[in-house]
Amino acid sequence: MTLQEIKAAVDAGHRVHWANPGYRVIRDRLGQYLILFTRTGDAIGLTDQTGMRLNGAPDEFFIGETAEGAAQ
Repeated sequence: MTLQEIKAAVDAGHRVHWANPGYRVIRDRLGQYLILFTRTGDAIGLTDQTGMRLNGAPDEFFIGETAEGAAQ
């Protein structure tokens, strides 16, 4: 996924993950996009300091599935 696709999916309410379901992309109350490790609550920015390069390979981001198995 591209940076723009990730942001659009998060803004649309989809569960976007990086690498595995334990890492979720969120938008915090300040409007920052973060990669959150759900087990500990630790987070890093979605991008590097320039805001242009993803902290992860684009093909490692994916939209997760709901409990019913449908993409969300």
